[in-house]
Amino acid sequence: MGNWIQDMFGTDKALIGLCHFLALPGDPLYDEDGGMEKVYEAARTDVLALQEGGIDGIHFSNEFSMPYMLHAKLETVAAMAELIGELKRDVRVPFGCNVISDPKAGVALCAVTGAGFIRGTFTGAYATNMGICNSEGGECARLRHYLGRDDLKFIYYVKPESSGDLGGRDAVESMKAAYFLDKPDALCVAGPVAGKKSDAQLMARVREAFPDSVIFANTGVNPNTIEELFTYANAAFVGTYLKKDGVFENAVDPERVKRLMDQANQLRK
Repeated sequence: MGNWIQDMFGTDKALIGLCHFLALPGDPLYDEDGGMEKVYEAARTDVLALQEGGIDGIHFSNEFSMPYMLHAKLETVAAMAELIGELKRDVRVPFGCNVISDPKAGVALCAVTGAGFIRGTFTGAYATNMGICNSEGGECARLRHYLGRDDLKFIYYVKPESSGDLGGRDAVESMKAAYFLDKPDALCVAGPVAGKKSDAQLMARVREAFPDSVIFANTGVNPNTIEELFTYANAAFVGTYLKKDGVFENAVDPERVKRLMDQANQLRK
């Protein structure tokens, strides 16, 4: 599979900052008075803050489309496409995106926006907070090919957040077949929920089982955890820590971005 992190981000230990979209049209929390202009301005502020702090890449997600759905509504995908299309004018780093819990919609979104990578559940069947998630990895791969985006990097969750394998299978053992057959571009290890540290023990097992794989840490990356996580991971998604006061609902704080990037730069010298 090769380590494409260096080629895409210009470093072998990349930090990808999350740009969490506010609630979108059709979502229960959508601010109809503020409208899409409010969503766009908040996202643009976060994009500029991430880049001001020196982030390596950006990942767009409909984080505030709560409660989440296993199959996204058309208006959600359309709103995200409009937002990313507008935000691209300010984006100066590689970017990716996903539609939460609907990887097929995410592939389509990546294809039309020019995103370089997507994270999602592309293998397995899980009991989740939203119900039963039955992955459609084969359809996602075919959609990627059909849309002419074979270059789009698929980042496979080893075990999705807040979920359990329906068959009770061990996460690493069940990934072995998918790793051999699907040839994922990267594997992603998360903690239980956003902001909680990625499972370092599981990440160590993933590194041992798939020594040549590209591994992402998905949650809980901060100045206290980054050194340990980078012993196993090639890259990491960072969201909550980069927000003002480390609060999930707040806007991105460029000073916190810079603080984490300064530490990352020391570790990757």
